[in-house]
Amino acid sequence: MRSSNPVFSREGSFTREPGYAGFGTPQAGSPHAGNPYGDNPYGNNPYAQQVPGQVPLTDDQLVEMYRAPSAGPLATGRMTLDDVVARTAMTLLTLVAFGALAWFALPARNFGFAGAASLIAFVVGLVITFKPNVSPPLILLYAALEGFAIGAVTHVLNTIWPGIAIQAVLGTAAVFGAMLFAYKSGRIRVTPRYTRIGIAIGLGFAVLLMVNVLAGMFGSGLNLWAGPLGVAVGLIGIAIGAFYLTLDFNEIERAIAQGAPQKEAWRAAFGLTLSLVWIYIEMLRLIASLRGDD
Repeated sequence: MRSSNPVFSREGSFTREPGYAGFGTPQAGSPHAGNPYGDNPYGNNPYAQQVPGQVPLTDDQLVEMYRAPSAGPLATGRMTLDDVVARTAMTLLTLVAFGALAWFALPARNFGFAGAASLIAFVVGLVITFKPNVSPPLILLYAALEGFAIGAVTHVLNTIWPGIAIQAVLGTAAVFGAMLFAYKSGRIRVTPRYTRIGIAIGLGFAVLLMVNVLAGMFGSGLNLWAGPLGVAVGLIGIAIGAFYLTLDFNEIERAIAQGAPQKEAWRAAFGLTLSLVWIYIEMLRLIASLRGDD
């Protein structure tokens, strides 16, 4: 399955592994090529007799086997919604813990450590995105670094606008809940056209922000954290983050339906964390712009 979401678009992401559940394709020239029964001693002859010395099953054993429940996703190593929830919770808890560490350990208005952590987190995020195989330690490292950076920035903003941190958290939770409801109720349908348009807008928005940051280094950047411009940028940013949440929901739903390996739940957790962090930062921007000099 190929995805337009860069986090989920790596080769092998959210796909069954070769030989998954015993249905891998035999190599040409192998003794079982063209034989779907593999090593089954009765595969070539459905009327073959039991192997000498094998104890036949009793009627009670056969009835018990027939009545036994079929193996579920947990028994077969497939990803479930519970796996995604558990991994996402671990990732977000790591982010919050290191955010709290930065909040209490760093002095206010000290952006040096926050900037360094943010840059390293960006590099780690790129490695995770383009790495063929999912890596839980890297994902947790990203969460720790990003949490440290966000905690430091939030502390500074909270000294200027008391209460902005809890407002941003509640706003992010509200956006997540609203988009989950809209997706599950069918009010939002992820179609190829919807995906193309949303990704194009998101990439354009990200490029504009990067250009403004570079311009700011030379003293000609715009202040996107105040006034009507800050409000507009914040609203657009939140809308883009909400769009990426719908892509995350769709990819997770499809991955579970297609029997993706259980380890891919970490990739889903990483995608959700990216979207939530984006929405939280834009929520901070929006609230700061609305509150102004109060």
